[in-house]
Amino acid sequence: MKLKELKIDTWIGDPTNCYIVVDEESKETMVIDPAGEVDKLEELIDIMGGNLKYIYLTHCHGDHILGVTELKNRCGGKILIHREDSEGLNNPDINLTPYIGVGEIELEADSRIDDDDLIHLGNIQFKVLHTPGHTKGSTSLYCEKENCLFSGDTIFRGTWGRTDLPTSSREAIMKSIEDKIMVLPDETIVYPGHGMMAMLKDEKPIYLELKPKLF
Repeated sequence: MKLKELKIDTWIGDPTNCYIVVDEESKETMVIDPAGEVDKLEELIDIMGGNLKYIYLTHCHGDHILGVTELKNRCGGKILIHREDSEGLNNPDINLTPYIGVGEIELEADSRIDDDDLIHLGNIQFKVLHTPGHTKGSTSLYCEKENCLFSGDTIFRGTWGRTDLPTSSREAIMKSIEDKIMVLPDETIVYPGHGMMAMLKDEKPIYLELKPKLF
C-alpha cells in the first residue's frame, strides 16, 4: 500500500489531514476526507499512478468535505459516507459550513455505508467501524493487513474529538473509542483527521484512566 498525507488549511486554525491510499498492484485509489486543494490532490494521484475508486468521508463536517465535488468531477470515484451522516452533507446546521466561512455545499453520497462493511482496493481490505460521538455517523476505517486506522475526528494523538457540536455525544464517543478502537492491536497506527499520527498502544492509557470515572 502507498500512503500520502496532505494537510489542508480550511481556515479553522487546524489543518485537516487528507489521505491518499493506493493499492500498488491494481493502482486502485481511495482519498479520505478531501477538504480542498484539489489541484494538489490530483497531482499526487497522478504521481502515484492511481486510479480513483472511492472518496471516503469519515464524517460530514465542512472541514472534511470541501473538495469532494471538485475532486469527483476531475477524477471520478464513488463518494462513501455512513448513512447517519449522509443527511448532514447538505445541511449547514450539521456540516457547519457557515462556521468555517464557506457557502452551502450541494453534495450527495454515491453509497451509504454501515458498521462492518468491507471496502476493497485491489487486494487491500478495509473495515468500516461506526464510531459515533463526534457526529452520529462518524466512522473509522481499519486495515488489518497494513495495521492502520483512519480515525477521522473520533480519536487524536492524546485526546478525542469535540462533542459540543450538532449530533455529537461525549458518552457515545467514549463508548466508540473503548468498544471499537481500544480493542484493536497495540501496534495499530492511528491516522487522525487533524494533528499527528499515533500508535494505539500509546493512547490506551488515557482511556484506561478515564474508565473508572465514566462507568
